[in-house]
Amino acid sequence: MIVRNERFLSKSRFSRAATSLATLAFLVFLCTAGAGSREQSDSKVFLHDGWNLQSSCQVKANGEQISSPGFRTEGWHSATVPSTVVAALVADKTYPDPDFGMNLRLIPGTTYPIGADFSLLPMPKGSPFRCSWWYRTEFRLPQDYKNQRIWLHFDGINYRANIWLNSRKLGDAKNIAGAFRTHEFDVTSPMVRGEKNVLAVEVFAPQKNSLAITWVDWNPQPPDKEMGLWRDVYLQASGPVSLCYPAVVSHFPDASLDRADLTVVTQLHNATAGQVSGWLEGEMEGITFRQEVALHPEESRAVRFTPEHFPQLRIQNPKLWWPYPVGPQNLHGLSLRFVVAGEISDSQTIRFGIREVTSELNEHGYRQFRVNGKKILIRGGGWAPDMLFRQSRERLEAEFRYIRDMNLNTVRLEGKAETDDFYDLADEQGVLVMAGWCCCDHWEDWAHWTPEDLGIAVESLRSQILRMRSHPSMLVWLNGSDDPPPPNIERAYIKVLKDLDWANPFLSSAFDKTTKITGHTGVKMSGPYDYVPPSYWLTDPGKYGGAYGFNTETGPGAAIPPLSSLRKMIPAEHLWPIDNLWNYHCASDEFKNLSRFTAALDATYGPASDLEDYVTKSQAMAYDAERAMFEAYGRNRYTSTGVIQWMLNNAWPSLFWHLYDYYLQPAGGYFGTKKACEPLHVQYSYDDRSVVVVNNLYDEFHGLAATAELYDYDLRKRFSEHIELSIGADNVQRVLTIPQTPPDASSPVYFLKLTLQDAAGKIVSSNFYWLPRKEANIEWSKTKYFEDSVSAIFTPASPYDDLTALARLPRVRLEVAALVEQQGQMPLVRVLLRNPSQHLAFQVHLGIRKQNEDAEILPVLWDDNYIELVPDESREITARYLSAAAIDGAPELVVAGWNIEPTVVPVNKQNPQAPSGAGSR
Repeated sequence: MIVRNERFLSKSRFSRAATSLATLAFLVFLCTAGAGSREQSDSKVFLHDGWNLQSSCQVKANGEQISSPGFRTEGWHSATVPSTVVAALVADKTYPDPDFGMNLRLIPGTTYPIGADFSLLPMPKGSPFRCSWWYRTEFRLPQDYKNQRIWLHFDGINYRANIWLNSRKLGDAKNIAGAFRTHEFDVTSPMVRGEKNVLAVEVFAPQKNSLAITWVDWNPQPPDKEMGLWRDVYLQASGPVSLCYPAVVSHFPDASLDRADLTVVTQLHNATAGQVSGWLEGEMEGITFRQEVALHPEESRAVRFTPEHFPQLRIQNPKLWWPYPVGPQNLHGLSLRFVVAGEISDSQTIRFGIREVTSELNEHGYRQFRVNGKKILIRGGGWAPDMLFRQSRERLEAEFRYIRDMNLNTVRLEGKAETDDFYDLADEQGVLVMAGWCCCDHWEDWAHWTPEDLGIAVESLRSQILRMRSHPSMLVWLNGSDDPPPPNIERAYIKVLKDLDWANPFLSSAFDKTTKITGHTGVKMSGPYDYVPPSYWLTDPGKYGGAYGFNTETGPGAAIPPLSSLRKMIPAEHLWPIDNLWNYHCASDEFKNLSRFTAALDATYGPASDLEDYVTKSQAMAYDAERAMFEAYGRNRYTSTGVIQWMLNNAWPSLFWHLYDYYLQPAGGYFGTKKACEPLHVQYSYDDRSVVVVNNLYDEFHGLAATAELYDYDLRKRFSEHIELSIGADNVQRVLTIPQTPPDASSPVYFLKLTLQDAAGKIVSSNFYWLPRKEANIEWSKTKYFEDSVSAIFTPASPYDDLTALARLPRVRLEVAALVEQQGQMPLVRVLLRNPSQHLAFQVHLGIRKQNEDAEILPVLWDDNYIELVPDESREITARYLSAAAIDGAPELVVAGWNIEPTVVPVNKQNPQAPSGAGSR
């Protein structure tokens, strides 16, 4: 029944792995479809609905019985697939919402110590997940599956499984192992046409030494350790030869990009016991190509069309794929089919992008990535899927919109292989993907690997590379995270990458390490991971996480959500003061509480008087900190070559490491990042007080004008300068220097307002800084490190920036009006603001909600937020929504902020009047 056997690893190079695989009868299913393009999904029959779920401790039957028609499932849980076991039990209300409060600890089996890495611990005695669990469904075949071979696909099973179909065993838990492996079965023989078929899968949770899904210190782990059918299950049909995983590899012979040489590769498999000959035919953008292929019985083979043999694959003046925002995301269609005796045996259609990613060590020894031959500064965040792997394309679409809205160009995946929807959206939105294995668990415990572990790891890599390789969004593969694998394992990984035509760079790890196989990585993972003052990133003496090199994970630590989000995750009686329930929603280990962040907040802005004050000060802290980090790396290009904020998002409601929270609420850190990463940007330098214009685009600009205005605390202008300039493509230009504040200056805080205008006089960038009289004294020698690591947790300051005078800013009431406009499928709200007072309006926050509701309408794309207005300044700010119905009814605009009198006005659906406080309350 299982017929697709690919050649095992070469015994001469990997004898231990090969011996183990042979002993355990490991099978590699080479043609598991799912090359990652949505066009393919039309040919899949997904087995999403109609599943039942039950513990084997409650079922007194074997697989042959459970997978037989008529088996009774009264008392079983209803489920959909994909779903982990705990996710299904949460969905049917067996268990409480694990995201709220400490409900996760109420789920049976969640007895491991709070903050511990559960992946490294055995399943506790008494846990319901020490037992295996059964998934069972019944289904009928589509009528058009007549006279075809039928394939059953599993895109991900965690961790082991016995698989039964119509009382016949397809796969054994000894062989079906590994969370990141895909599996495919030829089920033509056991499948019943015209009647119900029964599929039953018995899944087993990972053990403490399994190559499974882990969360390290990001968040807690569910008590089932994510066991279950966590990725799609589906059927496909083909003739005698199946075709899968097509991909297009692009190469530009010169820097002009006027010609692209394309190589088309795909996998073929002969499912029969006899030799089969046929024609592999392809078409893309009006170009056709074909070659004759003969396949031996049960042979699997990679087949290529190269430009050397098919000159029509030398494309003149190609439309290229670029990452956002430096160019368009042109996607093209490739159709392949295998024809036997005039009949189509199988076909696939994918989208691809014509682009080439390369990397090298630059003159500083740092890893420099290039896309289509052009240098690119990588700016992104670490990605976290939902803690229970609950999937929603709508949510993914919103998150990718957020990534683009912040002007980021990259996400990093650490040990969490993603869905086809994820990779498709990355292609469409122009977001590069750094992918690789996880740290801090059995994936990097190589000294204790068995031959079986090596086999699982190699086949897991094979499965994921086949899925990812067709996507133009792929930037790099990391064979390790915190450490590079030992030579034998690194060689095994590299062999897979080369065998499968992985055309992108690959590195041994995300750490500053060197191996004999691939040399120096040229990247660093030096931290920090907790709060540091804004000046940290530019004043680093060259030993820490400052703006040089490529920092694969770093950031200013805690990220406190707005009050409406805190109310969703923390019970009212625990909202203030901060207690252990807050700590439960922090990270773990060194990040198990907010002590460092709160100490810095108290010193910088003054101790919070209540919860609202704490949240308000936290947003200013996050805005300033994230802006400073991304601006520093932007200014120092290409001494700095990349930075990945740790993290982009959270797997559950968390107080640490995100740019937008679990509820998709953008706050201070989001808008500080968005500001710093503007395509054309003006910014201040903490190290030399220079004002710098940064051009993140591949176009040059002329006729620009930069203006800098420095105010003291009482808003008296102390300095003003206006400079006209031009700037080259992908370049940085220092335009002026802010005078040093006199030592005897009496102003406790200074305000710096920067603007950049284009040749038509339009403001293309504005930036506002609140600067202490004297910057923080960063105590580099007291940097705290992880145990046995060169990664810094944080570097303290004594004193921190003293911005406590901001608490004395006079209250301001703004004049406000709002209008909603329907623009296609994305309604837009225009907000008109004016500061009629003689005081600074600081950290003005805008939000739109439905009447009588506390939380904002989400997701939302504000073009700016957490802004400042000097006296008599007016601004127009817009908000876009991703669905036409998002703001139906009678929405209202809430204007609040640091020293802002809260104002609520209706969002009008007619032309607004001039901004006014009329109608506010």
